[in-house]
Amino acid sequence: MSTDSNGKQENFWSRVEVRLIAMLEGEQNLTLDALNLATQAWITQEYHGTVHGEIGMTPLARFLAGPNVGRECPGSEALRDAFRIEVKRKQRRSDGTVSLDAQRFEIPSRYRHLEHVHLRYARWDFSRVDLVDARSGQILCPVRPIDKAANADAMRRRLDPVTPGANVVATPDVGIAPLLQKMIAEYAATGLPPAYLPTDEKDDPA
Repeated sequence: MSTDSNGKQENFWSRVEVRLIAMLEGEQNLTLDALNLATQAWITQEYHGTVHGEIGMTPLARFLAGPNVGRECPGSEALRDAFRIEVKRKQRRSDGTVSLDAQRFEIPSRYRHLEHVHLRYARWDFSRVDLVDARSGQILCPVRPIDKAANADAMRRRLDPVTPGANVVATPDVGIAPLLQKMIAEYAATGLPPAYLPTDEKDDPA
């Protein structure tokens, strides 16, 4: 540690002893939580706002005047994507479905020519499962769990035409996926990511 760094540490700890500790001497039952709270309050309200004799300004002003080496926190959706896994599944030709953790998901009919599909999901959240291109990793479309009751009452719809080049997964050149566009719009409207994510909040599977 350099001499300058030693001097900064000595100055800081001398202020802690003279100011902070002195204000806590009258507390007989000082707990660690109370000490942490008092220290944080003192640093924020007094130390950062007091002019330092060596630098001629407050520590907070000196920090803000220096170069910014921080990194912005990723958005909520980017953090959710970071904790998803990608798996390979064989598509059942009889009904165009795949099995994922003992639950069957329906693959859109335009991808019925694929023998194997790649899915991206989080083990604790089946409300968002995406079909992805195995080569580029691009999200092609969301897939939904089979609703057996709805399938029993609904009439069969006409199958979508198979994408040209049936032997490979074609990457559609349609820009940003609608789901991602919605996420971007919601993020821009709310500003910074929330401080926490409620555990009981789930996406609407419909």
